[in-house]
Amino acid sequence: MRIAIVSVSVLAVVAGAAAVLGAGSAAAQPLDQLDEARLAIPLDHTLTTALAGGPIPAVVTMFVPPNRIGAGLKSDSEIYRDDRGAVHATLRQVVLEAAGHPDGTVTVYLNAPGTRNGRVLDVYQHWN
Repeated sequence: MRIAIVSVSVLAVVAGAAAVLGAGSAAAQPLDQLDEARLAIPLDHTLTTALAGGPIPAVVTMFVPPNRIGAGLKSDSEIYRDDRGAVHATLRQVVLEAAGHPDGTVTVYLNAPGTRNGRVLDVYQHWN
């Protein structure tokens, strides 16, 4: 039950922040992926940079333990990943790395409770 409450809280924080940062921008509109039991929030470069420099990563990690946050790293990422595939970086570091590329973006996935091996949040990096 606690993880369901945390999931809803994270959804509210991230979706609200994306709406405020994007001010209705199409680049911050949530996309449901009900077949995968998650909600995707793609952020454009401007929003990715704002997310990286703002308080949201710190606020999210105050409520969501690091082992409940996943990261989809680009193949040329400089963030350390161990031989089991575990990412050793903070949420802010994952977003900052994407924001550091001229075309870098992230997609934030809010996972339904009990899915994705218990992860509440996944962040995927994108750049060319």
